[in-house]
Amino acid sequence: MNGSSGIRRSDGSSLLFLVHSLLRKKRKYYAGKKVLELFISHDREGIYFNFPFTMPSNIEELTLSYHYERHREQENQISNGVFVSKQEINIIDIGLIAPDGIQVGASGSEKNEITLSATSATPGYKPYPLISGEWQIIVGAYKIAPEGVTVSYELSFTNKHLQLFKGDLHTHTMASDGVLTAQELGWRALRHGLDFLAVTDHNQLINADSLPRIPGITLIPGVEWTHYLGHANFFGVDYPYDTPFASNTIEEVTARFKLAQKRGALIIINHPLDEGSGFKFDMNTLPFDCLEVWHGPMRESNLRAVGLWQNMLAAEKKVPITGGSDYHKDNPFQILGGPTTCVYSMSASQSDILDALKSGHTFITFYPNGPTLALSSGSAIMGDSLPWSLGVELKIEAGGLLKGDIIRVITGKSSETILEAPSNGRTQAVYSMKTPGFARVEILRSFFPGLPMLPALISNPIYFDE
Repeated sequence: MNGSSGIRRSDGSSLLFLVHSLLRKKRKYYAGKKVLELFISHDREGIYFNFPFTMPSNIEELTLSYHYERHREQENQISNGVFVSKQEINIIDIGLIAPDGIQVGASGSEKNEITLSATSATPGYKPYPLISGEWQIIVGAYKIAPEGVTVSYELSFTNKHLQLFKGDLHTHTMASDGVLTAQELGWRALRHGLDFLAVTDHNQLINADSLPRIPGITLIPGVEWTHYLGHANFFGVDYPYDTPFASNTIEEVTARFKLAQKRGALIIINHPLDEGSGFKFDMNTLPFDCLEVWHGPMRESNLRAVGLWQNMLAAEKKVPITGGSDYHKDNPFQILGGPTTCVYSMSASQSDILDALKSGHTFITFYPNGPTLALSSGSAIMGDSLPWSLGVELKIEAGGLLKGDIIRVITGKSSETILEAPSNGRTQAVYSMKTPGFARVEILRSFFPGLPMLPALISNPIYFDE
């Protein structure tokens, strides 16, 4: 370490190491349980009605179970012993309605426990955002004993919490010029160690309901708006712009982008300096949220895109970056998750991942098993802004390092090497901000002997505003 750079080893709690623990074993953050009881009288037999409950805010997963006396047993003496009769005296069906009135699912009376989140659900229910507010349990009083029955509903809530998710934001299927179906692509992404995958076929709009449900991975519908003068990805809404996609004037292009922005789409400018399909429109005149600086394998056009972004940051433009493989099929220069965009998100839901991307809570690494990084300054993480003050520090936590890896901190005025890894391992360090501005981290690696070192990881900055 260079003692003059303001770097020192840091003790204390570690966000990154906590995240590593979470990745090894998915940990649940229970927000608590609630038990609600409902008495159903016999005169309500054959009626459907709703029983309300309140969904707290910031919930990742709901488990709902219910119990009641369904069968009654009675012992009867027989000549050579006892016979126990079993009579079904109550049958209660169940379903769920979200605050917006959408039926999330129904499962009759055979399931006594339901689990629901934005990314997964018990069969008979569909993954659905756990919107805070009043939900309704559908109560189907199919059969009720003459004396009535008390039903006990137990609700368990799991809180959202900051987690690290890995994904690829730029892929293609057979719907455009890829070779795999969305189902095949999703399963391959899961086997590659990814947590989310965006399907971005050229000029082909796709909605969430048309994508397959694959446990363990979030499939995000998108579209790569593809023009002779530039490409851009749109995420988060089924129709970011009105079809057709074709635009022949800058006014038509601007209209597409502004409509997508108005409808709430996340807009990413793709491979801006690519040799064959760079972005030739004036980015100062079009609305966008992120810039794809790492497109496929690291090469000169990507390095120049990082330089373009560095100039934006130096000009006080807070532009988050992303990466994507532009995967079509396996070949020596294109692999799924190469590169991988790593997102610190509150859950694996599409909305939380897109919010984290827009906030810049991300770093890019060359592959899903590449190095990992956590940046923080107080409660701020990468992508956040905080006031600069003399002595303010940036906490750097990096894992998955190989011998010879170089970690450097880049600001608007300097690029300082803070560590050359003496062996495989991980590190914690602190960097003192000398002036207002921003600070981001790159990890350089020698991938092949004799060739120049290339980025193995690039982070979004933390901004220190004057």
